[in-house]
Amino acid sequence: MYNRHFKGPRQFNTRRTSFGGPHRGPRRFNNRNTGESIDPGRFVNKVVLTEEVEHYTPEHMFQDFKIDQALKQAIINKKYVQPTPIQDRVIPHILAGQDVVGIANTGTGKTAAFLIPLINKVRLNPKEQILIVVPTRELALQIEDELAGFTKGMRIFSVSCVGGMNIGRQISQLRYHNSFIIGTPGRLKDLIEKGKIQLIKFNTIVLDEADRMLDMGFVHDMRFVMAGMPRPRHTLFFSATLSREIEGLIHEFLTNPVRISVKTRDTAVNVDQDVVKVNEGDKLSVLEGLLVQPDFKKVLVFARTKHGADKITKALLQKGFKVEAIHGNKNQSKRRQALTAFKEGRIQVLIATDVAARGLDIANVSHVINYDLPATYDDYIHRIGRTGRGDKQGKALTFISATHRS
Repeated sequence: MYNRHFKGPRQFNTRRTSFGGPHRGPRRFNNRNTGESIDPGRFVNKVVLTEEVEHYTPEHMFQDFKIDQALKQAIINKKYVQPTPIQDRVIPHILAGQDVVGIANTGTGKTAAFLIPLINKVRLNPKEQILIVVPTRELALQIEDELAGFTKGMRIFSVSCVGGMNIGRQISQLRYHNSFIIGTPGRLKDLIEKGKIQLIKFNTIVLDEADRMLDMGFVHDMRFVMAGMPRPRHTLFFSATLSREIEGLIHEFLTNPVRISVKTRDTAVNVDQDVVKVNEGDKLSVLEGLLVQPDFKKVLVFARTKHGADKITKALLQKGFKVEAIHGNKNQSKRRQALTAFKEGRIQVLIATDVAARGLDIANVSHVINYDLPATYDDYIHRIGRTGRGDKQGKALTFISATHRS
Protein backbone atom coordinates (compact mmCIF):
# COMPACT_ATOMS: atom_id res chain seq x y z
CA MET A 1 0.00 0.00 0.00
CA TYR A 2 1.53 3.28 -1.13
CA ASN A 3 -0.59 5.73 0.81
CA ARG A 4 -3.42 5.79 3.30
CA HIS A 5 -5.57 7.79 0.85
CA PHE A 6 -6.04 4.89 -1.53
CA LYS A 7 -5.86 1.13 -1.70
CA GLY A 8 -2.57 0.84 -3.51
CA PRO A 9 -1.80 0.31 -7.20
CA ARG A 10 -4.57 -1.60 -8.92
CA GLN A 11 -3.73 -4.53 -11.16
CA PHE A 12 -5.82 -4.68 -14.35
CA ASN A 13 -5.86 -8.46 -14.54
CA THR A 14 -8.72 -8.67 -17.02
CA ARG A 15 -6.81 -6.69 -19.65
CA ARG A 16 -3.30 -7.06 -18.34
CA THR A 17 -0.63 -7.36 -20.97
CA SER A 18 3.09 -7.90 -20.95
CA PHE A 19 4.52 -5.15 -23.14
CA GLY A 20 6.64 -7.65 -25.00
CA GLY A 21 3.69 -9.92 -25.79
CA PRO A 22 0.57 -9.72 -27.94
CA HIS A 23 -1.97 -7.03 -27.29
CA ARG A 24 -5.39 -6.88 -28.91
CA GLY A 25 -6.09 -3.25 -28.07
CA PRO A 26 -5.25 -0.30 -30.29
CA ARG A 27 -1.55 0.59 -30.65
CA ARG A 28 -2.02 3.99 -32.28
CA PHE A 29 -3.86 6.85 -30.66
CA ASN A 30 -5.09 9.81 -32.64
CA ASN A 31 -6.10 12.01 -29.70
CA ARG A 32 -2.99 14.02 -28.87
CA ASN A 33 -4.68 16.04 -26.14
CA THR A 34 -6.33 13.92 -23.48
CA GLY A 35 -4.78 10.49 -23.66
CA GLU A 36 -8.06 9.10 -22.27
CA SER A 37 -8.34 6.48 -25.02
CA ILE A 38 -5.22 4.63 -23.87
CA ASP A 39 -6.05 1.33 -22.21
CA PRO A 40 -4.72 1.61 -18.63
CA GLY A 41 -3.89 -2.08 -18.72
CA ARG A 42 -0.91 -1.08 -20.82
CA PHE A 43 0.54 0.80 -17.83
CA VAL A 44 0.91 -2.43 -15.82
CA ASN A 45 3.97 -4.59 -16.29
CA LYS A 46 5.51 -6.23 -13.25
CA VAL A 47 9.23 -6.91 -13.35
CA VAL A 48 10.14 -10.53 -12.71
CA LEU A 49 13.22 -10.12 -10.55
CA THR A 50 14.16 -13.80 -10.69
CA GLU A 51 14.15 -13.90 -14.48
CA GLU A 52 17.53 -14.66 -16.02
CA VAL A 53 18.83 -11.64 -17.94
CA GLU A 54 20.83 -12.43 -21.03
CA HIS A 55 24.24 -10.80 -20.81
CA TYR A 56 25.63 -9.32 -23.99
CA THR A 57 29.18 -10.35 -24.83
CA PRO A 58 30.76 -7.67 -27.03
CA GLU A 59 32.81 -8.62 -30.06
CA HIS A 60 35.24 -5.78 -29.34
CA MET A 61 36.84 -4.04 -26.42
CA PHE A 62 37.46 -0.29 -26.67
CA GLN A 63 41.19 -0.99 -27.03
CA ASP A 64 40.43 -3.09 -30.15
CA PHE A 65 38.98 -0.18 -32.11
CA LYS A 66 41.30 1.50 -34.60
CA ILE A 67 41.18 4.88 -32.92
CA ASP A 68 43.67 7.48 -31.73
CA GLN A 69 45.64 6.52 -28.62
CA ALA A 70 44.69 9.75 -26.81
CA LEU A 71 41.04 8.91 -27.42
CA LYS A 72 41.56 5.42 -26.01
CA GLN A 73 43.05 7.01 -22.90
CA ALA A 74 40.06 9.38 -22.64
CA ILE A 75 37.73 6.36 -22.72
CA ILE A 76 39.73 4.77 -19.89
CA ASN A 77 39.59 8.05 -17.93
CA LYS A 78 35.81 8.04 -18.26
CA LYS A 79 35.85 4.54 -16.74
CA TYR A 80 34.17 2.93 -19.72
CA VAL A 81 34.91 -0.78 -19.25
CA GLN A 82 33.43 -2.46 -22.31
CA PRO A 83 31.22 -1.31 -25.18
CA THR A 84 27.45 -1.47 -24.90
CA PRO A 85 25.72 -3.42 -27.71
CA ILE A 86 25.07 -0.30 -29.81
CA GLN A 87 28.66 0.91 -29.33
CA ASP A 88 30.10 -2.52 -30.13
CA ARG A 89 28.16 -2.85 -33.36
CA VAL A 90 28.05 0.75 -34.63
CA ILE A 91 31.56 2.10 -34.00
CA PRO A 92 33.38 -0.12 -36.58
CA HIS A 93 30.96 0.91 -39.36
CA ILE A 94 31.29 4.62 -38.57
CA LEU A 95 35.09 4.28 -38.50
CA ALA A 96 34.82 2.68 -41.95
CA GLY A 97 32.91 5.74 -43.25
CA GLN A 98 29.63 3.92 -43.87
CA ASP A 99 26.21 5.50 -43.51
CA VAL A 100 24.52 4.00 -40.46
CA VAL A 101 20.96 3.64 -39.19
CA GLY A 102 20.95 2.87 -35.47
CA ILE A 103 17.73 1.73 -33.80
CA ALA A 104 18.11 1.62 -30.04
CA ASN A 105 16.21 2.21 -26.82
CA THR A 106 17.16 5.15 -24.65
CA GLY A 107 19.97 4.67 -22.16
CA THR A 108 21.97 2.34 -24.43
CA GLY A 109 25.12 4.45 -24.80
CA LYS A 110 24.11 5.75 -28.22
CA THR A 111 25.80 9.16 -27.84
CA ALA A 112 29.23 7.65 -27.25
CA ALA A 113 28.57 5.23 -30.12
CA PHE A 114 28.75 8.10 -32.60
CA LEU A 115 30.99 10.53 -30.69
CA ILE A 116 33.96 8.17 -30.30
CA PRO A 117 34.45 7.44 -34.04
CA LEU A 118 33.67 11.06 -35.00
CA ILE A 119 36.21 12.44 -32.54
CA ASN A 120 38.70 10.04 -34.12
CA LYS A 121 37.79 11.46 -37.54
CA VAL A 122 38.65 14.94 -36.28
CA ARG A 123 41.90 13.69 -34.72
CA LEU A 124 42.90 12.33 -38.13
CA ASN A 125 41.87 15.54 -39.92
CA PRO A 126 41.63 18.67 -37.70
CA LYS A 127 39.85 20.54 -40.53
CA GLU A 128 36.91 18.11 -40.38
CA GLN A 129 33.61 19.67 -39.29
CA ILE A 130 30.65 17.64 -38.04
CA LEU A 131 27.01 18.67 -37.62
CA ILE A 132 24.84 16.97 -34.99
CA VAL A 133 21.10 17.67 -35.20
CA VAL A 134 18.90 16.89 -32.18
CA PRO A 135 15.29 17.62 -31.15
CA THR A 136 15.85 19.54 -27.89
CA ARG A 137 18.14 22.00 -26.15
CA GLU A 138 18.71 19.61 -23.26
CA LEU A 139 19.92 16.82 -25.53
CA ALA A 140 22.24 19.21 -27.39
CA LEU A 141 23.83 20.35 -24.14
CA GLN A 142 24.15 16.78 -22.86
CA ILE A 143 25.95 15.75 -26.06
CA GLU A 144 28.24 18.77 -25.78
CA ASP A 145 29.05 17.84 -22.16
CA GLU A 146 29.85 14.25 -23.15
CA LEU A 147 31.96 15.49 -26.06
CA ALA A 148 33.94 17.72 -23.69
CA GLY A 149 34.58 14.71 -21.44
CA PHE A 150 36.12 12.74 -24.30
CA THR A 151 38.16 15.61 -25.80
CA LYS A 152 39.71 17.20 -22.72
CA GLY A 153 43.12 18.58 -23.67
CA MET A 154 42.70 17.74 -27.38
CA ARG A 155 41.87 21.31 -28.50
CA ILE A 156 38.69 20.10 -30.19
CA PHE A 157 36.03 22.80 -29.95
CA SER A 158 32.26 22.76 -30.25
CA VAL A 159 29.27 25.07 -30.09
CA SER A 160 25.62 24.43 -29.27
CA CYS A 161 23.18 26.27 -31.52
CA VAL A 162 19.76 25.91 -29.92
CA GLY A 163 16.59 27.94 -29.56
CA GLY A 164 15.80 29.71 -26.33
CA MET A 165 19.37 30.93 -25.91
CA ASN A 166 21.12 34.11 -27.06
CA ILE A 167 21.62 33.86 -30.82
CA GLY A 168 24.17 36.68 -30.72
CA ARG A 169 26.48 34.67 -28.51
CA GLN A 170 26.11 31.66 -30.79
CA ILE A 171 26.94 33.79 -33.83
CA SER A 172 30.03 35.05 -32.00
CA GLN A 173 31.16 31.49 -31.22
CA LEU A 174 30.61 30.47 -34.86
CA ARG A 175 33.31 32.93 -35.97
CA TYR A 176 35.86 30.43 -34.67
CA HIS A 177 36.64 26.97 -36.01
CA ASN A 178 34.38 24.43 -34.33
CA SER A 179 34.92 20.77 -35.12
CA PHE A 180 31.39 20.03 -33.86
CA ILE A 181 28.23 22.09 -34.19
CA ILE A 182 25.35 20.62 -32.17
CA GLY A 183 21.95 22.16 -32.69
CA THR A 184 18.20 21.99 -32.90
CA PRO A 185 16.64 22.14 -36.40
CA GLY A 186 14.93 25.53 -36.10
CA ARG A 187 17.94 27.43 -34.77
CA LEU A 188 20.28 25.74 -37.24
CA LYS A 189 17.99 26.81 -40.10
CA ASP A 190 18.04 30.42 -38.83
CA LEU A 191 21.85 30.48 -38.64
CA ILE A 192 22.23 28.85 -42.06
CA GLU A 193 19.88 31.42 -43.60
CA LYS A 194 21.88 34.20 -41.95
CA GLY A 195 25.04 32.79 -43.54
CA LYS A 196 26.63 32.00 -40.17
CA ILE A 197 26.88 28.24 -40.89
CA GLN A 198 28.14 27.13 -44.31
CA LEU A 199 26.84 23.61 -44.80
CA ILE A 200 29.21 23.02 -47.72
CA LYS A 201 32.02 22.74 -45.13
CA PHE A 202 30.37 19.78 -43.39
CA ASN A 203 30.92 16.30 -44.77
CA THR A 204 29.43 14.47 -41.78
CA ILE A 205 25.99 14.83 -40.19
CA VAL A 206 24.29 13.02 -37.30
CA LEU A 207 20.51 13.02 -37.00
CA ASP A 208 19.89 11.94 -33.41
CA GLU A 209 16.42 10.97 -32.10
CA ALA A 210 15.06 11.46 -35.61
CA ASP A 211 11.68 10.04 -34.61
CA ARG A 212 11.30 12.77 -31.97
CA MET A 213 12.22 15.47 -34.49
CA LEU A 214 9.55 14.06 -36.78
CA ASP A 215 6.97 14.04 -33.93
CA MET A 216 7.81 17.64 -33.02
CA GLY A 217 7.21 18.92 -36.55
CA PHE A 218 10.84 19.50 -37.56
CA VAL A 219 10.74 17.45 -40.76
CA HIS A 220 10.88 20.52 -43.07
CA ASP A 221 13.82 21.98 -41.14
CA MET A 222 15.59 18.62 -41.32
CA ARG A 223 15.08 18.52 -45.08
CA PHE A 224 16.35 22.12 -45.37
CA VAL A 225 19.57 21.18 -43.57
CA MET A 226 20.08 17.97 -45.53
CA ALA A 227 19.49 19.74 -48.85
CA GLY A 228 22.41 22.07 -48.13
CA MET A 229 24.86 19.29 -47.30
CA PRO A 230 27.44 18.27 -49.91
CA ARG A 231 27.39 14.90 -51.66
CA PRO A 232 28.87 12.45 -51.07
CA ARG A 233 28.52 12.85 -47.32
CA HIS A 234 28.67 10.68 -44.22
CA THR A 235 25.22 10.41 -42.60
CA LEU A 236 24.40 8.79 -39.26
CA PHE A 237 20.74 8.37 -38.35
CA PHE A 238 19.50 7.30 -34.91
CA SER A 239 15.94 6.59 -33.82
CA ALA A 240 14.18 4.67 -31.06
CA THR A 241 11.33 3.68 -33.39
CA LEU A 242 11.03 2.61 -37.01
CA SER A 243 7.80 3.82 -38.59
CA ARG A 244 6.84 4.18 -42.23
CA GLU A 245 7.68 7.89 -42.02
CA ILE A 246 11.11 7.14 -40.55
CA GLU A 247 11.77 4.60 -43.30
CA GLY A 248 10.95 7.33 -45.80
CA LEU A 249 13.51 9.68 -44.25
CA ILE A 250 16.16 6.95 -44.22
CA HIS A 251 15.59 6.36 -47.94
CA GLU A 252 15.69 10.11 -48.57
CA PHE A 253 18.78 11.01 -46.53
CA LEU A 254 21.13 8.00 -46.52
CA THR A 255 23.08 6.00 -49.09
CA ASN A 256 23.21 2.21 -48.71
CA PRO A 257 23.19 2.43 -44.90
CA VAL A 258 24.21 -0.33 -42.55
CA ARG A 259 21.30 -1.02 -40.19
CA ILE A 260 22.07 -1.78 -36.57
CA SER A 261 19.23 -2.56 -34.18
CA VAL A 262 19.60 -3.35 -30.50
CA LYS A 263 16.00 -2.45 -29.68
CA THR A 264 14.29 -5.49 -28.19
CA ARG A 265 10.91 -4.28 -26.92
CA ASP A 266 8.82 -1.15 -26.47
CA THR A 267 9.41 -0.71 -22.75
CA ALA A 268 12.45 -1.38 -20.65
CA VAL A 269 12.40 -4.88 -19.18
CA ASN A 270 13.61 -3.53 -15.83
CA VAL A 271 10.94 -0.84 -15.34
CA ASP A 272 8.23 -2.00 -12.95
CA GLN A 273 5.02 -0.39 -14.21
CA ASP A 274 1.77 0.06 -12.33
CA VAL A 275 -1.24 2.34 -11.96
CA VAL A 276 -2.70 4.32 -9.07
CA LYS A 277 -6.45 4.95 -9.02
CA VAL A 278 -7.10 8.41 -7.63
CA ASN A 279 -9.84 11.06 -7.58
CA GLU A 280 -8.86 14.25 -9.43
CA GLY A 281 -9.12 16.37 -6.28
CA ASP A 282 -6.86 13.99 -4.33
CA LYS A 283 -3.98 13.78 -6.81
CA LEU A 284 -1.70 16.21 -4.97
CA SER A 285 -2.19 14.56 -1.58
CA VAL A 286 -1.60 11.13 -3.12
CA LEU A 287 1.58 12.41 -4.78
CA GLU A 288 2.78 13.83 -1.46
CA GLY A 289 2.05 10.51 0.23
CA LEU A 290 4.26 8.72 -2.29
CA LEU A 291 7.12 11.21 -2.11
CA VAL A 292 7.55 10.89 1.66
CA GLN A 293 8.33 7.19 1.32
CA PRO A 294 12.04 6.39 1.63
CA ASP A 295 12.48 4.61 -1.71
CA PHE A 296 11.19 7.64 -3.68
CA LYS A 297 14.64 9.20 -3.75
CA LYS A 298 14.89 10.73 -7.23
CA VAL A 299 11.50 11.23 -8.82
CA LEU A 300 10.55 12.58 -12.25
CA VAL A 301 6.89 13.70 -12.39
CA PHE A 302 5.19 14.34 -15.72
CA ALA A 303 2.51 17.00 -16.10
CA ARG A 304 0.54 17.65 -19.29
CA THR A 305 0.88 21.44 -19.33
CA LYS A 306 3.37 24.13 -18.30
CA HIS A 307 0.75 25.68 -16.01
CA GLY A 308 0.10 22.29 -14.42
CA ALA A 309 3.81 21.71 -13.84
CA ASP A 310 4.12 25.07 -12.07
CA LYS A 311 1.04 24.38 -9.96
CA ILE A 312 2.39 21.02 -8.76
CA THR A 313 5.80 22.55 -8.05
CA LYS A 314 4.34 25.38 -5.98
CA ALA A 315 2.18 22.99 -3.96
CA LEU A 316 5.11 20.66 -3.21
CA LEU A 317 7.39 23.55 -2.25
CA GLN A 318 4.77 24.69 0.26
CA LYS A 319 4.86 21.18 1.77
CA GLY A 320 8.64 21.37 2.17
CA PHE A 321 9.73 19.15 -0.72
CA LYS A 322 12.89 19.96 -2.69
CA VAL A 323 11.46 20.37 -6.16
CA GLU A 324 12.01 22.21 -9.45
CA ALA A 325 10.16 22.35 -12.78
CA ILE A 326 11.32 22.37 -16.39
CA HIS A 327 9.10 23.39 -19.30
CA GLY A 328 9.05 25.62 -22.36
CA ASN A 329 8.41 28.85 -20.44
CA LYS A 330 11.58 28.44 -18.38
CA ASN A 331 14.66 30.03 -19.91
CA GLN A 332 17.61 27.80 -20.70
CA SER A 333 19.62 28.94 -17.69
CA LYS A 334 16.81 28.05 -15.27
CA ARG A 335 16.23 24.70 -16.95
CA ARG A 336 19.89 23.81 -16.80
CA GLN A 337 20.11 24.81 -13.14
CA ALA A 338 17.12 22.60 -12.34
CA LEU A 339 18.55 19.64 -14.25
CA THR A 340 21.94 19.99 -12.58
CA ALA A 341 20.34 20.14 -9.13
CA PHE A 342 18.30 17.01 -9.92
CA LYS A 343 21.29 15.11 -11.33
CA GLU A 344 23.41 15.99 -8.28
CA GLY A 345 20.67 15.02 -5.83
CA ARG A 346 20.14 18.52 -4.41
CA ILE A 347 16.45 18.24 -5.21
CA GLN A 348 14.29 15.14 -4.86
CA VAL A 349 11.61 15.88 -7.46
CA LEU A 350 11.69 17.27 -10.99
CA ILE A 351 8.36 18.21 -12.59
CA ALA A 352 8.48 18.17 -16.39
CA THR A 353 6.36 18.45 -19.49
CA ASP A 354 6.88 15.96 -22.32
CA VAL A 355 8.75 18.29 -24.67
CA ALA A 356 11.06 19.59 -21.93
CA ALA A 357 12.02 16.07 -20.87
CA ARG A 358 12.77 14.66 -24.33
CA GLY A 359 16.31 13.39 -24.61
CA LEU A 360 17.11 13.69 -20.89
CA ASP A 361 19.72 11.24 -19.67
CA ILE A 362 19.73 11.35 -15.87
CA ALA A 363 21.29 8.55 -13.87
CA ASN A 364 19.51 6.72 -11.05
CA VAL A 365 15.97 8.09 -11.41
CA SER A 366 14.15 5.90 -8.89
CA HIS A 367 10.59 6.63 -10.04
CA VAL A 368 8.67 8.16 -12.93
CA ILE A 369 5.18 9.32 -11.99
CA ASN A 370 2.66 10.13 -14.70
CA TYR A 371 0.65 12.71 -12.75
CA ASP A 372 -1.28 13.44 -15.95
CA LEU A 373 -1.91 10.76 -18.56
CA PRO A 374 0.35 10.86 -21.62
CA ALA A 375 -1.27 11.86 -24.91
CA THR A 376 -0.13 8.70 -26.72
CA TYR A 377 1.39 5.35 -25.92
CA ASP A 378 4.62 6.49 -27.61
CA ASP A 379 4.77 9.39 -25.16
CA TYR A 380 4.31 6.89 -22.33
CA ILE A 381 7.23 4.81 -23.61
CA HIS A 382 9.40 7.90 -23.72
CA ARG A 383 8.41 9.03 -20.22
CA ILE A 384 9.10 5.77 -18.43
CA GLY A 385 12.38 5.34 -20.31
CA ARG A 386 13.84 7.99 -17.99
CA THR A 387 14.10 5.33 -15.25
CA GLY A 388 15.46 1.79 -15.27
CA ARG A 389 18.37 2.83 -17.49
CA GLY A 390 21.25 0.50 -18.20
CA ASP A 391 21.13 -2.39 -15.73
CA LYS A 392 19.32 -0.41 -12.99
CA GLN A 393 15.81 -1.18 -11.78
CA GLY A 394 13.18 1.54 -12.05
CA LYS A 395 9.53 2.08 -11.22
CA ALA A 396 6.80 3.90 -13.13
CA LEU A 397 3.39 4.81 -11.70
CA THR A 398 0.53 6.27 -13.71
CA PHE A 399 -2.34 8.14 -12.06
CA ILE A 400 -5.71 7.17 -13.54
CA SER A 401 -9.22 8.19 -12.64
CA ALA A 402 -10.76 6.34 -9.71
CA THR A 403 -13.97 6.16 -11.74
CA HIS A 404 -12.30 4.10 -14.47
CA ARG A 405 -13.93 0.67 -14.78
CA SER A 406 -11.31 -2.01 -15.36
